[in-house]
Amino acid sequence: MVGNIEVMAPGLYSNGAISNANGLEEKLDEFCRILGKSDGDLLKIVGVGAGAWGSVFAALLQDTYGRFRDKIQIRIWRRAGRSVDRETAKLLFEVINSREDVLRRLIRRCAYLKYVEARLGDRVLYADEILKDGFCLNMIDTPLSPMKVVTNLQEAVWDADIVVNGVPSTETREVFEEIGKYWKERINPPIIVSLSKGIEAALDPVPHIITPTQMISRATGVPIENILYLGGPNIASEIYNKEYANARICGTEKWRIPLAKFLRQPHFIVWDNSDLVTHEVMGGLKNVYAIGAEPEKLAGPLLADTYVTLLKGRNAWYGQMIAKEQDPRAILQALRDENLNDPRERIEIAQSHAFYKPSLLGQP
Repeated sequence: MVGNIEVMAPGLYSNGAISNANGLEEKLDEFCRILGKSDGDLLKIVGVGAGAWGSVFAALLQDTYGRFRDKIQIRIWRRAGRSVDRETAKLLFEVINSREDVLRRLIRRCAYLKYVEARLGDRVLYADEILKDGFCLNMIDTPLSPMKVVTNLQEAVWDADIVVNGVPSTETREVFEEIGKYWKERINPPIIVSLSKGIEAALDPVPHIITPTQMISRATGVPIENILYLGGPNIASEIYNKEYANARICGTEKWRIPLAKFLRQPHFIVWDNSDLVTHEVMGGLKNVYAIGAEPEKLAGPLLADTYVTLLKGRNAWYGQMIAKEQDPRAILQALRDENLNDPRERIEIAQSHAFYKPSLLGQP
């Protein structure tokens, strides 16, 4: 199901950004020409996964290019059925009433009453429902622009020109194997930009790692030349609130250079680089080496990664729960509820004879 979207005043974004519409339209037209789009043929971009970074990425595109509705369509997919708990509904209500612009927008859209009812416990809100109004469940305190939300995966991706992978690395293979079924008859493969950070280990034929872009290529048959990685030591909410950030988009020159130009904004600088594997692997391992680093030796990217690791994301949340003396098993169950994958099962698999070999780590 696709939600409605509100059109902002020309040049005004929901996060307060103002931009030159003529310059943006020229940049959009140039990018469409590079993709071989004809006049009147919509550029279709869909985000797959609605975590904090995936939602912010889609919202940034919506804020920047969404006004050109005759040239571009921006949508985001997330699973239906995830309910919002009572405490989160209360927090959401407080956030809405603390932001006059958000409050007025919801009243104009006749959407405010449902948040009042949820605050009182008279109704249940759902994650895909609030995302249409610009609220990411993983980032309630940072309202985004309203978005077109799709809960049917096939509807979301089957004719997309650009697919943005925003699901965790632990879910990437499963989701894109499903997507691959819908692309079997496609003549021209789409461009895929992966935001996912994480790697998998494999032992056959020799020990090696598998990155999300490789998972996507194997699951869908899309050539690796059409798959890129975008990442950097950033916090999603800060990017949307126009705090300075930079990232690198990595992959083949054919797509990374025009995509870097298309995505670049005054407060979000996107560089391009050809070294896909190194950037993607370090994007997956950065939390590990950041946590294990000696504080007095932190500098540059390592310092930035440590900052992100300690202040935001699952690592920070897990640490906060431990500090509150929460039961670690209950914390893992909460993670399972969020990701639909049980981390306890993955720990057991990792320690099984088939996968866990201490000799690979130099241990007896």
